[in-house]
Amino acid sequence: MTKQTVLGRVTQLAKANINALLDQAEDPQKMLDQLIRDYTANISEAEQAVAATIGNLRLLEQDHQEDVDAAREWGGKALAASRKADELRAAGAGAEADKFDNLAKVALGRQLQSEKEAKTAEPTITSQTEVVDKLKSGLDQMKTKLTELRSKRDELVARAKSAQAQNRMMDSVKNIDVLDPTSELSRFEEKVRREEAKALGKQELAASSLDAQFEQLDSLGDSAEVEARLAALKTAS
Repeated sequence: MTKQTVLGRVTQLAKANINALLDQAEDPQKMLDQLIRDYTANISEAEQAVAATIGNLRLLEQDHQEDVDAAREWGGKALAASRKADELRAAGAGAEADKFDNLAKVALGRQLQSEKEAKTAEPTITSQTEVVDKLKSGLDQMKTKLTELRSKRDELVARAKSAQAQNRMMDSVKNIDVLDPTSELSRFEEKVRREEAKALGKQELAASSLDAQFEQLDSLGDSAEVEARLAALKTAS
């Protein structure tokens, strides 16, 4: 896995929008549980990749240090060989002196090669160090987000279920031909009023019938009185 791939994956995971994922979930609780499992697995995968990147960096640093140490060591050997050549030349042993000067040149060549290798590795070490720092930061963000997700799991599940319940209720209400209950009561009240009116009508009709009967009795009484007075008149004459 390349450093760009590792960095991109860690950055993407660290910036994952949990709420957006939840919005698409049919079952929030299962979604959260699966998200926690996936996120944990991704963190483990990222940790392994980051560990490998760090390991490669440490190897580069070790190689660089070895080159630095080698350059120092070859420099010391070159100096020692040069001094020996100077001593031999001063003692009149020119051939031997030339031999040690040649050894000094070889040591200096090795020193130069080690210095070049160390210098070549330095930019790579610098860039890899920056990558490792970013990867570590990304992992820290991922772990923080995972901790937040776990701590808020119950709250998010409860909120999601509540929202789903409300949505189901509203959907059910939309699918029902809702009638105003007061209109039903009004119709029932109207029916009761008609029954009451019918009863009043019957009562009134019954009362009218009784009045007519009493009036008939009164009329009969008047006729009897008339007949009695007529009889009295006849008797008087």
